[in-house]
Amino acid sequence: MRLTVFWQRMAEHFGPGYADTFARDHVMSELGGRTVHEALEAGWDAKDVWRVVCTVMDVPGERH
Repeated sequence: MRLTVFWQRMAEHFGPGYADTFARDHVMSELGGRTVHEALEAGWDAKDVWRVVCTVMDVPGERH
């Protein structure tokens, strides 16, 4: 998954104003105790990060 697609999906689910705030502030144990930004910077694949976000935040299946 390209980062542009990842950020588009984040904006669609959380809203354009909140997506970045969530990505910077919400620490998830499923990402090794990292935020979305930290996981991406650590080399996690965007698709894997999106899967974690979907699981943790109960993103509807049609948005996966």
